[in-house]
Amino acid sequence: MSGYPTKISIEELCIRVSSGGTPSRKVQEYWEGGTIPWVKTGELKDSKIFDAEEKITIAGLENSSAKKLPENTILMAMYGDGKTITSLGILQSELATNQACCAMLAAPEKCDYRFLYYSLMQNRRRLLGLVVAGAQRNLSIGIIKRFEIDYFPLKTQIVIGNILSSYDDLIENNKRRIALLEESARQLYKEWFVRFRFPGHEHARIVDGVPEGWAKGCVGNFSKVLSGFAFKSRDWIDEGNPVIKIKNISSANTIHTENCQCVDDSVAEKAAKFELRAGDMLIAMTGATVGKVGILPPSSKRFYLNQRVGKFTSLIGRDVTPFLLSFFNSDSAQASISNLAGGAAQPNISAKQIESIPCPCPPFKMLHSFLDQTESSFSLRLNLIDQNNKLVRARNLLLPKLMSGELTV
Repeated sequence: MSGYPTKISIEELCIRVSSGGTPSRKVQEYWEGGTIPWVKTGELKDSKIFDAEEKITIAGLENSSAKKLPENTILMAMYGDGKTITSLGILQSELATNQACCAMLAAPEKCDYRFLYYSLMQNRRRLLGLVVAGAQRNLSIGIIKRFEIDYFPLKTQIVIGNILSSYDDLIENNKRRIALLEESARQLYKEWFVRFRFPGHEHARIVDGVPEGWAKGCVGNFSKVLSGFAFKSRDWIDEGNPVIKIKNISSANTIHTENCQCVDDSVAEKAAKFELRAGDMLIAMTGATVGKVGILPPSSKRFYLNQRVGKFTSLIGRDVTPFLLSFFNSDSAQASISNLAGGAAQPNISAKQIESIPCPCPPFKMLHSFLDQTESSFSLRLNLIDQNNKLVRARNLLLPKLMSGELTV
């Protein structure tokens, strides 16, 4: 790498820097039957974006500030809490966004889009320092346009983009494999425990809505739920023993272990009963994500469980997580949680209520057969998550060295 980088603004590197828009929710034709993926800030996960949870129609696009954005557009969240604001994404196809997303289309003769993406990732702390406080913390399009990053010649940018994206390509491939493993377990669960098409179902009679020999049970038949330790506000430190809170549970059956608040050894000793292990299944017991579950990935660190997060402990003599994970991702389980949590501004559910949720209760032989068939894929899933965490750490070690010119390419 020849020389050191110079400074240049985002606006100078881009063909366009803009935000999106939201079609009126009151107009049905803007949403019903929509085919245009419409991205929200919560879907920005510092990764590639292939699709969106919601779709809008052509009429919705034409009658709002939303606009189609081309492949390789970089998105950044301009609003949200500390975990959402400045989150990034790279469009992999033509999509639209809401007004809380800043869309940056790099000028190809000046800037490699991947270089821009990683530059913004590297400069997240600086960007957060420019956030305007208020009822809703935010960045503006103007601030982002004027924001300066280190600039290298285009050929150097491409090399940097190639190096860093090679890690993310491996991560994306592992994510696809994880999704396939989870889908396979979900389909087997549905086939056996929802549709009742288990081995030998042809000879089973249905009695009171369940196959003969089954019971109308609940989660408590299989597992006990332990709520976490009540750490005090004075306990929190930046470095030490990390604690898993509600915010660490995502909607993708994953526990995010980065950016945890920590406690020192003396506090951790008091909470020894709440130390977690890789593979533990956790559930959010309050807030907007109540009922969401996740699996703790492998780590060299010792994690502890915070209050209002529940941990499942098997009661059947072997790990029952593959069964419970599939169950809590089912519509019936989430409906039960919604009913129990209530419609309050801050919904919550207790450990006893979670244990009381109605759940398929097949004969133990059948349950063990299901666990036998899903155990290896569940173990592979944990290994792939561990690989991804290591790839992220490796990429993040390279990132500042490449972007500062310390490491030459």
